[in-house]
Amino acid sequence: MNVEIRPRAEFTSNYILPPNDSIDPYFYITQRNRISFQYSQEKWFMKSDVQEIHLWDQENSTSKVGSVNFYQLFLETKFRNVNFRLGRQSILLDNGRLFSDAPWAQQSRAHEGIRIMKYSEHFSNDLFFLFTRNYNTSFEATYSPVASNKYKYMLVYNFSYHINKNFSFNTINTVDFLQRANSETLYARATTGGRIEFKNKQWYYTLNSYFQLGQNQKGQQLLAYYFQPEVKVSLENSTWRFGAEFISGTSSQLNAENSRDFDVLYGVTWKFNGNMNVFTRFPADVGGRGLVNPYLFASFPLNTKLTLRSDFHLFYTQYPLIDDMNQEMSRFLGFENDISVKYVPVKGLEINGAFSFYKSTDSMKNLPKVQNENKLSFWSYLMVSYSFNAINFRSLKNNKL
Repeated sequence: MNVEIRPRAEFTSNYILPPNDSIDPYFYITQRNRISFQYSQEKWFMKSDVQEIHLWDQENSTSKVGSVNFYQLFLETKFRNVNFRLGRQSILLDNGRLFSDAPWAQQSRAHEGIRIMKYSEHFSNDLFFLFTRNYNTSFEATYSPVASNKYKYMLVYNFSYHINKNFSFNTINTVDFLQRANSETLYARATTGGRIEFKNKQWYYTLNSYFQLGQNQKGQQLLAYYFQPEVKVSLENSTWRFGAEFISGTSSQLNAENSRDFDVLYGVTWKFNGNMNVFTRFPADVGGRGLVNPYLFASFPLNTKLTLRSDFHLFYTQYPLIDDMNQEMSRFLGFENDISVKYVPVKGLEINGAFSFYKSTDSMKNLPKVQNENKLSFWSYLMVSYSFNAINFRSLKNNKL
């Protein structure tokens, strides 16, 4: 049995981030208390993660419970070198762009269904049959690990190939069935593509590319794409990453029956589009016009316990937004800088903090994240994570206790 206690304080100004949508500036504290149980035998493995999320904010004089839920609850068994996992489970595939367990979010992210796994020295195969259902509404959906899942049913196949330490290839192929709001109609959407990696001494190169087709949740015919090239160099005292993300959007000239809006499915956005999550819901947060995001990440490990990092982002729409006068606006949306620090003083204790700011342009007044495009938007947080092993029956048995 493992126990984790993780409080986090956040302060935001001039932009909208759940759970706040009206107060400015806004200060709140959340805390995740998680108890994880594991039981394993030769061909059986069971896992249960119970979590309670507490919330303190300036709207309430006392604290309130945001959620009490199972983050994970599954049974896994092995049959002829193939593993079967049944239940609620986290899913992290490749670099987390399309499927991530969202570790930074207090509620994290999980899915329900069956996972079939077969691994070898150079290959790995994962096949998923997933579904959503009507979940408990006693707590806030913001703090549920499953409430943000939009599909009714989903099939996922992930294949990875590692020929050696210098080259690898990963592909993800999904078909999700989306249910239209207030309707029983289901639309099928397919996402296919992959990522290649190449390493040469201190240099690292990667290319990530996906296509989406079928129908979206509105019933529109979908043909969209995602593209991400990146180069990383690791020096003696620093690491530098330079790349760009291209998330396709829809031109105002396209007829209403078609869409070019790429959906990044169930991955994390802060890892790629900035800590502030100004652009996290696609296509809503970019007005359906797509996103182009050149970035530069710099990391400086000062010693084995302390690391500093600075991330720079430029944001553009693929197609211009249209203002109230039916005029095209500038494609440039603004600039974000994230400065963060990570400190691990002892085993099991981790302290993270960050300060981020976003400088908007006039184009942001048509988008739902910034309250005043003429003011600087910023966000900061301080988080402490303490985890420890409470019970280990194997060690107790070995000591004859």
